[in-house]
Amino acid sequence: MNVLVLNSGSSSIKFQFFAMQGGEGGAVRAKGAVERIGESSGKFEYENEKGAEFKREDAVPDHDAGLRLVMEALTHADHGVLASTDEIEAVGHRVVHGGERFHAPTSINDEVEQAIEAHIPLAPLHNPPNLTGIRTARKLIPNAEQVAVFDTAFHQTMPPHAYMYAFPYELYEQAGVRRYGFHGTSHAYVSRELCKLMGREVEDVNLISAHLGNGASMAAVAGGRCVDTSLGMTPLAGLIMGTRTGDFDPAILFYLARERGYSLEEMDQLVNKESGLKGICGSNDLRDVHDKAASGDERAALALEMLAYRNRKYFGGYFAALGRVDAIVFTAGVGENDDRVRELSLQGLSGLGVHVDPERNQAGGGRFKAPGRISTDDSPVQVWVVPTNEELEIARQTYTALRA
Repeated sequence: MNVLVLNSGSSSIKFQFFAMQGGEGGAVRAKGAVERIGESSGKFEYENEKGAEFKREDAVPDHDAGLRLVMEALTHADHGVLASTDEIEAVGHRVVHGGERFHAPTSINDEVEQAIEAHIPLAPLHNPPNLTGIRTARKLIPNAEQVAVFDTAFHQTMPPHAYMYAFPYELYEQAGVRRYGFHGTSHAYVSRELCKLMGREVEDVNLISAHLGNGASMAAVAGGRCVDTSLGMTPLAGLIMGTRTGDFDPAILFYLARERGYSLEEMDQLVNKESGLKGICGSNDLRDVHDKAASGDERAALALEMLAYRNRKYFGGYFAALGRVDAIVFTAGVGENDDRVRELSLQGLSGLGVHVDPERNQAGGGRFKAPGRISTDDSPVQVWVVPTNEELEIARQTYTALRA
């Protein structure tokens, strides 16, 4: 099955085109991105399975024009991989928020499109561009099956005691106030891949998945089912991130509004864009934070300590939530490439059966382009680094939804 995966942002379209070989694997025949949509100077990058590249910088007025560029590249006489867009059998769309309604990948019709639109209040920055991509693709590739793959779906197996907040129950019933979780496509991918690497059935493995990047989350996964996750109703909760606070005392905002005159917009900006690592030491790029700390910057060293300490607390909490942990898996930009953060985040967990091999953790400069085990051979809890592949996971889920 030929599957085009689209990730539509507010000013971008990222894409990969797969020739799926069953529900598990697929060859990437082409990939690329359209960026700066709606700006005076757009950018389009494309490459195919043979290494041929195509780049263009020109205005891209809207998503319709952006997706037309993608279609033209895929069918181009010189660097295309298709004779016609009619060869695209399915389009898998990343959709950030599906609320409680969507527990699995879903074929898109008018009703589903309206439901995604209805969830915009829960993800006002993400669902609108996701929806724009869906509407554009349905118009330009009308013969292809369109499937929505939701970031929140993987976490819909959480029990009520894990996803409910201690607010008046009416806020859950009437306004949907609860924990939803995000990064679900990534957590789903690395969880399944880890079980393969361990040579065990998914149903037999309890694991903690740590998706660490500029945005970060953890998930406690029991037998393939998420039972808890660190992100909440929004992507603000949980771990310390590049520019987001993670968990904090919400009464701080009342104090800032009352004593410092902060507006709602200023508080939103504060907790989402000006906090986290950036707020502590002035940089949200961990490479810069490491460099600053190594040169004696005390606030950068503090930021690293804070981040690692929060990670450790969540690891420990998920040991308690799962009861038994067979493995920990790191993924995403920081999880895959920062051996120091991995080391500090697991420091002191030997009493829980976590024993990291320093040489394995630092192999290849600590950067993992392929899966690798970083725990000792006799560690009761295996620790792995597994590079995520959300596009392949979307293609897999799209294939599975249409073959069901």
